[in-house]
Amino acid sequence: MLQIILTLLIFIIVVIPMGKYMYHIATKKRTFADPVFNRIDNGIYKICRIDRSGMTWKSYAGHLLMTNAVMIFVGYLILRIQSVLFLNPNGIEGMPADLSFNTIISFMTNTNLQHYSGESGLTYLSQMVVITFMMFTSAASGYAACMAFSRGIAGKKKGLGNFYEDMIRITTRILVPFSIIFGLVLIWQGVPQTFGANFTVETITGKLQDFATGPVASLEIIKHLGTNGGGFFGANSTTPFENPTIITDMVELISMMILPGACVLTFGKMCKDRKQESLAPGEENRIRVKEPIFGGQGKTVFIAMSVIFIIGLSVCYISELKGNPILESVGLSQDMGSMEGKEVRFGIDQSALFTTTTTSFTTGTVNNMHDTLTPLGGMIPLLHMMLNCVFGGKGVGLMNMIMYVILAVFLCGLMVGRTPEYLGKKIEGREMKLVAICLIVHPLLILGFSALAVVTQAGLEGITNSGFHGLSQVLYEFSSSAANNGSGFEGLADNSMFWNVTTGLAMFFGRYIAIIAQLAIAGSLLAKRRVKASIGTMRTDTVGFAVIVVVVVYIFAALTFFPALALGPIAEHLTVWF
Repeated sequence: MLQIILTLLIFIIVVIPMGKYMYHIATKKRTFADPVFNRIDNGIYKICRIDRSGMTWKSYAGHLLMTNAVMIFVGYLILRIQSVLFLNPNGIEGMPADLSFNTIISFMTNTNLQHYSGESGLTYLSQMVVITFMMFTSAASGYAACMAFSRGIAGKKKGLGNFYEDMIRITTRILVPFSIIFGLVLIWQGVPQTFGANFTVETITGKLQDFATGPVASLEIIKHLGTNGGGFFGANSTTPFENPTIITDMVELISMMILPGACVLTFGKMCKDRKQESLAPGEENRIRVKEPIFGGQGKTVFIAMSVIFIIGLSVCYISELKGNPILESVGLSQDMGSMEGKEVRFGIDQSALFTTTTTSFTTGTVNNMHDTLTPLGGMIPLLHMMLNCVFGGKGVGLMNMIMYVILAVFLCGLMVGRTPEYLGKKIEGREMKLVAICLIVHPLLILGFSALAVVTQAGLEGITNSGFHGLSQVLYEFSSSAANNGSGFEGLADNSMFWNVTTGLAMFFGRYIAIIAQLAIAGSLLAKRRVKASIGTMRTDTVGFAVIVVVVVYIFAALTFFPALALGPIAEHLTVWF
């Protein structure tokens, strides 16, 4: 428990200055690093001939899609012909067409779902030029969309900004420098960073064992900082070559938490939720601007996310701590909790925290095998991916949570017979239709593809567990894909044409439909005139409203996902315990 509390305290401490730093970057305010980064950015603008003028939401979304499409094409080509390219000391073959399609969509959408083992499926060139590169660009694309969305919702500028400028500033001022700093920490703790080929050693028992190595640390840090997930090795962050010590485990936890949390603070500051206080007598007409750390709107969203996160973490931790009664009934002690699939160096505490964090912040990296979690322990990561708004990754979690905020405002407005308002803008039919698209497309992808998997022969062939757990595996795979998470229960035989294509489509539509609709909402609200607050205006900067948002999120989850959860992890839990 002390490790969990300490990690969360460090997160709270570091997220505050990071939020302020991201706010200055998003609003082009001065930072201490400007003398260095301005020269770098200006050089990139000049070389790439970037027009830095403001964009409408349509233009912003169009450039985002076009840029991502070009990178998808180039990355797909490299994966197909990687066997004939350089930096291939282990003689890795080119990827098949369906697996290349799945992989390139996965990494461009910031999902990093892996239907292959990194150490045996990719050359060093592919690991760096495709995988690591897209970990930077996909994360930057998501954060850029979030910043544009926040500007539109805040309504303080005439446009949403410039996509290319946002993407470059986020990459050069946040992702690259912090990756270098934290990457050196990982190398210090023993994570490999080399171009050397795999090597074989003789163990103390006289057996020969092969060890895979390569440029691991550089991939490892951006996969967490960019909330990417995936891994250089098939075992991901459970292997000591990716996550050797408790220090690296905490560094990886903080890395995946810091930027999504900072986005919430940035949003609050953009809304300029300012408290006024009078100055000295005789100067009552002068107002000093005072900005809270979170901003009123940011505070509401942060509290709502934190409540859902803490509830999920508690359920996962307690469930894993209680262990499995079936194993205890056959004489296997469960005094340490359910240690199946967990690393002894991390134990129940860090495993439960890592599991909840990686699926709440939609990173997808794992330090234990989720397939071996207890039924309720496995339900929490599954549920949080279904919600896809508990901090989330690369700014998308904030955007999704604002959809629930708008929905809560709309429902409360209906109860009192008043047109709902949010941040001084009326929420009308156009906005609610777009919100409905954002909220409905996610469960549609998860439940629709899951239904397809259990009624077709191609889908059934990949399910290796019968009964309730088999359904949980299917739900988890498509929840992870649609939420752009990337983790898996790992019990599926998923490297097949059916699973590669269906999860690829779930990742693609789960990423871009929501972003386009959310940018449209931001553009619509930005174009509206601000209305003055009145006695009937509902305040959205209070703890009470945060509670309303949490209730709305859980009600929506119950209405859409409870039947599926009841047939999967809940039924499995009842079977195990009763």
